[in-house]
Amino acid sequence: MEVLFIAKTEELPINDEIRVAQVMVIGPNGEKMGIKNIEDAKTLASYAGLDLVLMSENSTPAVAKIMDYNKFRYEKQKKLKEAQKKQRESNKEVKEYRLSVRIDVHDFETRKKNAAEYLKKGHKIKAFIRFKGREMAHTELGRDVLLNFAQSLEEFGQIEVEPKLEGKQMSLLIAPKK
Repeated sequence: MEVLFIAKTEELPINDEIRVAQVMVIGPNGEKMGIKNIEDAKTLASYAGLDLVLMSENSTPAVAKIMDYNKFRYEKQKKLKEAQKKQRESNKEVKEYRLSVRIDVHDFETRKKNAAEYLKKGHKIKAFIRFKGREMAHTELGRDVLLNFAQSLEEFGQIEVEPKLEGKQMSLLIAPKK
């Protein structure tokens, strides 16, 4: 399990680490408690059993909030982890499979099996055919091969982008089923 630590530069000054004379105090429920001397603010926080955290040191006066700092850090780490998870989800790969108009049955089955594995993992599949020479006169044969490939993978994914010809290459995109 990966443990994330917030870098020391991201740590906010708390309690005795605060080095300003006066602060605008915000209570634990978000209510403004007014501008207080730093000692009075620390006393308020200790009576509540919480920490005084300096949120903004650059404003005039500096802003400090009374809160449970460990809980705040935990929530921040949780949000960071969730954001990283979402980023990993959006970075799924697109695996490419090159087919040909005259593909052999065994080669076709091998590519189909490999593509099915990637679709199970949640990746997208791009199947393409590059036409050579006189094959350009019979692009419908290539389209048939691509559609046959997609149809054989129907239980794992569905066609996201229909076969289209771009220059000498025809391709289609298959997305995994939800």
